[in-house]
Amino acid sequence: MDLFSIIRVLHIIGGFTALLTFWIPVVTRKGGRAHKIAGWVYVWGMIIVALSALYMGIYRLFDPASTNEVISFSLFLIYISILSGSTAYYGIRVLRFKGRRAVHKQLLDLGFPLLLLISSGAVSVYGFLQNLQLLAWFPFLGIFLSGTQLKYWLRKPDRKLHWWFEHLGGMLGCSIATITAFTVFGAPRLMNIESVSILLWFLPTILLTPAIIGFSIYYDRKFNRKKVISG
Repeated sequence: MDLFSIIRVLHIIGGFTALLTFWIPVVTRKGGRAHKIAGWVYVWGMIIVALSALYMGIYRLFDPASTNEVISFSLFLIYISILSGSTAYYGIRVLRFKGRRAVHKQLLDLGFPLLLLISSGAVSVYGFLQNLQLLAWFPFLGIFLSGTQLKYWLRKPDRKLHWWFEHLGGMLGCSIATITAFTVFGAPRLMNIESVSILLWFLPTILLTPAIIGFSIYYDRKFNRKKVISG
């Protein structure tokens, strides 16, 4: 077995690990043992997914035998690597600096969302030029998430448990990348289907983006509601 095949197997293992565990931290008690263990298993699964996707994407991208279809697939792999890596890293780093009171300008914490923003724009432009709907529209999720991350780091925290909301959003954003990649590539191959509807490709984004917004609104009202002073 050559190196590329080994990396592909690791990619599949990491992907299925993340796919099977991403929901556990969402439904278990926040900060509890199950939440922490499942969360770290998910993060390490996503680290494997991101690094392996990056390797395979670059390898195929510079392979002289690659067709236009393979090149497009490789670009999507590289983009998924950046999206999943950036959001997972963000979800962890906001916990690391949950006590901050000022603007945060550490290079890596700003660099990852900037990379995500630039790559989102580049992949989207490529998708429109090549008339590839997935590559054209899916990166708008990355533009939204990278903008949210940059806004958080470059502003002083102005609400209670600010880090909690960002951690939730980062991890759910990362799960969108996981499920989308499985929907686009994994599920059709497992079920021996040549192609699926483009609506199915965007279904994780359609369902989970409102969930991120909804969770944020719900818990913002719960944790930050103003106390009513009785007269």
